[in-house]
Amino acid sequence: MSDLTKTPVTVITGFLGAGKTTLVRHLMQNPQGKRLAVLVNEFGSMGVDGEILKGCADDNCPAENIMELSNGCICCTVADDFIPTLERLMALPQKPDHILIETSGLALPKPLLKAFDWPAIRSRITVDGVIALADAEAVAAGRFAPDVAAVDAQRAADDSLDHETPLSEVFEDQIACADVVLLTKADLAGDAGVAAARAAILEHAPRKLPILTVTEGAIDPQVILGLNAAAEDDLAARPSHHDGHDDHEHEDFDTVIIDLPEITDPAHLVAAIERLAVEQNILRVKGHVAVQGKPMRLLVQAVGARVRHQYDRQWGDQPRRSQLVVIAEHDDVNPEAIRAMLTGVPA
Repeated sequence: MSDLTKTPVTVITGFLGAGKTTLVRHLMQNPQGKRLAVLVNEFGSMGVDGEILKGCADDNCPAENIMELSNGCICCTVADDFIPTLERLMALPQKPDHILIETSGLALPKPLLKAFDWPAIRSRITVDGVIALADAEAVAAGRFAPDVAAVDAQRAADDSLDHETPLSEVFEDQIACADVVLLTKADLAGDAGVAAARAAILEHAPRKLPILTVTEGAIDPQVILGLNAAAEDDLAARPSHHDGHDDHEHEDFDTVIIDLPEITDPAHLVAAIERLAVEQNILRVKGHVAVQGKPMRLLVQAVGARVRHQYDRQWGDQPRRSQLVVIAEHDDVNPEAIRAMLTGVPA
């Protein structure tokens, strides 16, 4: 049980595009009387998620309470970035009642939990809980299943499922470290998909875990905040593929940042991103794009071939700079082909 004199931290983890930012935004909008702070860890150098959250800032979570780490995964930059950033949050004029940490989709959660044992923060902060988000539709499709027999017949014939990929290890580590698992996009998966996803998660979970379905991040904050898990003291119950290793690398993934001219029709960009997913196995695309004649930024977020876009806020005094970050497994990255496909969108 955690020390109630410490500031609680909730670690929100999950695979790329599982809905972490949407959940954090929901918690910010429903703070239950608490003053929140948010730490966002971006993989790559463009803080899209942080920008989205700052657009939702209010008195309960003002913009100065939202901080970003964009120079690498949290667990690889503990001394240089993570600890100093937490200390800055704790030193705010009004100390936060609860801190939310949105990890990169590529982050392994257990090394992050070990960071909370650092003397500089251990006496003041505790990990209230680890919330793992899993895309119900993707899990039901067997994308992260190490055993091809566990997927449906069509997917069992896919050579890419004949062995455990780095993505499946990330997925399993996130589930193993969690106190609660949220199945997101349950409306897209349907009842049968949710049941299949739940079964897959239970197969990998090292202990009995609550598995809850959510749509658009909507969940009662009381369900996932205030768990008092003191996860930093409970590491043995959270096994990892990387136990016994002093460090880890993310060399299985690459990011490519693409600058774009203004576009006239978002549909052409969506079609290009869909082609990328099919032809080059792109995992994630996200960023902001300038559309001719539109005073607002177009926020683009894609998971595989599933692309979502919306105008999020005015450009204001910011330069109308269109930029997308593209993430893929290392062997699938062809920067020149990615750049050609995206910059070839009709202007």
